[in-house]
Amino acid sequence: MPVFPKREFSDAEIYRRRHAIALTVTLAAMMELLDTSIVNVAISQIMGNLGATLEEVTWVSTGYIVANVIVLPISGWLSSRFGRRNYFMGSIALFIVASFFCGNASSLGSLVFWRIVQGLGGGGLIATAQSTIFEIYPPREQGTGMAIFGMGIMMGPTLGPTVGGFITYHASWPWIFYINLPIGLVALLLANNLLPDSRFQQKISKVDWTGIALLALSIGALQIMLERGERLQWFDSGEIQLYAAVSLGAFMAFIWHELRIEHPVVDLAILRDRQYAVGLVFSFLLGMSLFATVFYLPLYLQTLLGYNAWETGKVILPGALANGFTMAMLGKVIEKVDIDLRILVLIGIAIFGASMWQHGQFTTLSGENDFFWPLILRGVGLGFLFVPLNAMTMARVAPKDMANATGIYSLVRQLGGSVGIAAAATLYVHMGAEFKADLSLHVSQLEAGSREGLFWLQNLLYSKGTNGADFQETLLRILDGKLTAQASMIAFEQIFMLFSITLACAAPLLYFMPFAKGLRTGGTDH
Repeated sequence: MPVFPKREFSDAEIYRRRHAIALTVTLAAMMELLDTSIVNVAISQIMGNLGATLEEVTWVSTGYIVANVIVLPISGWLSSRFGRRNYFMGSIALFIVASFFCGNASSLGSLVFWRIVQGLGGGGLIATAQSTIFEIYPPREQGTGMAIFGMGIMMGPTLGPTVGGFITYHASWPWIFYINLPIGLVALLLANNLLPDSRFQQKISKVDWTGIALLALSIGALQIMLERGERLQWFDSGEIQLYAAVSLGAFMAFIWHELRIEHPVVDLAILRDRQYAVGLVFSFLLGMSLFATVFYLPLYLQTLLGYNAWETGKVILPGALANGFTMAMLGKVIEKVDIDLRILVLIGIAIFGASMWQHGQFTTLSGENDFFWPLILRGVGLGFLFVPLNAMTMARVAPKDMANATGIYSLVRQLGGSVGIAAAATLYVHMGAEFKADLSLHVSQLEAGSREGLFWLQNLLYSKGTNGADFQETLLRILDGKLTAQASMIAFEQIFMLFSITLACAAPLLYFMPFAKGLRTGGTDH
């Protein structure tokens, strides 16, 4: 870890620059989240350029995410070990260097290696950014800080496919990595001028190498299992069974080790706070619902409606802007009004549910006007969820434990997202096959609707000059394609509704989060 020049800031100076500091750390976190999804739209280009198969090229994404989730829970420990300012700036520098070498990669092996390095650099940015914001803002202004951070957290994954699509269309795939260089350098320069060290930093003298190794093994195996499960038919595969056994065994060993050691890499004692522990469960379910629906909406737009990445981004953007506006507004409302934050979360669940019900009405003939209000509602609903849930979860966390708490919190949300995407992928495949089989039973020349459809298709094929031996094969191929599209559409609708119900099931957890008025009492006021 490089050592950056120390900067001393008075409390008054930190408070005066709090918004600039929040924007700086959020910029770095948004850069990291952008890279989680930006590479997906360039997969085909990378495959062709590097001569890789689809199975091989998925490690470009998997390697990054695995490295990312391994670092998240130990980011608090690393921050204490190296100093928050040094660790944060070092992470940005590592991310920049890795991005450069990703763009210069001439083989799949080197690209995967540098993506792993990139993930290690980016993993601590989100948790460290969040803990920094919790510290620099006094309790009465936590809403503003979380609104700034939340906008970056939401905008990063949303803009990833859009930015990636624009870059790959107008340039080439290495530029999806080179784009990080100017953003990272700006973030590094701003951090150098603005970022203070934590006032509550605890000096780490011993390194818990055993804990780090067990945690890395457990989370790494779990993430790989979630990434590859659907392709390998889950537990029908010996490879998936091995990942599951390794992950569970390493996790149990990690818990046993951390509870016995004097200086653990992850302090599990923080889970004794019921409010925080319940907040983690809620965050996991929110991550499942958020990531699954965010991931599958572009898939629906591109596979069934034929939208490209740029068109998809234009559809999604208004909802992202609505989300940012809602969080900014809520941040101010929470500061000025002594309101029970659980009410805001319930409002968020209701609005998100209404949005998902509208998503469930989408068809293969839907257009941009049909998407506008459902996505606006989704953005508003998530805004009502993100800010108050963060505030409630961290309400009773002591300032000295904040770095550790935000690392675990970010990890749980990320794992929830991974589980949500994996579950949605499995549901999509199985429901698509089931619905296609059901629909095919109703395609018969004895049914009036089927006869009319077949007559229309036959006339269409005749008008295009299709006849003879090719006619029947072409007709069957078109019918199969239409059945597949309709079955996929129904599967998408069901996925949106199921994850709305998943989030609604989290509502009873609010009963166990009684400390819900105003903002957290931890930290230091100014």
